[in-house]
Amino acid sequence: MRTFPQRRERKARIEIIPMIDVMMFLLVFFVLISTNVLPALGLKVSLPGSAQPERLKDEPVRITLTVDRDGAVYVDGQSTPMAQVAARLKAVAGSRQAKVIIAGDGSANLQTLVALLDQLKAAGMPAASIVTRQQS
Repeated sequence: MRTFPQRRERKARIEIIPMIDVMMFLLVFFVLISTNVLPALGLKVSLPGSAQPERLKDEPVRITLTVDRDGAVYVDGQSTPMAQVAARLKAVAGSRQAKVIIAGDGSANLQTLVALLDQLKAAGMPAASIVTRQQS
């Protein structure tokens, strides 16, 4: 009886090159999506014209109030006496909605901040944000 030589059984291997190709494709795909190269939202339409178009929403005016260490108040970088802050806020905002940001020195007097908030109320500003930094 004739016997044939036994073939050595080869172990299965995981090929890594196709996996790298797939990962590179996914990386490129997500980069293109995140930079909006591929159109993803909405339909392109041509809007009709109007003689008197109105904006859907007016952007609020951004006003920065700064209080320095000595208690001096600055409205958008211009020195303003405390008694005239409300009038200046009304003039800057006009009829539009305003977003007020208070940037004060950490060692400024608390009474100055309270007086400034009173001026905001007199100007009809409903709210203000105070700029801070994270403590370490």
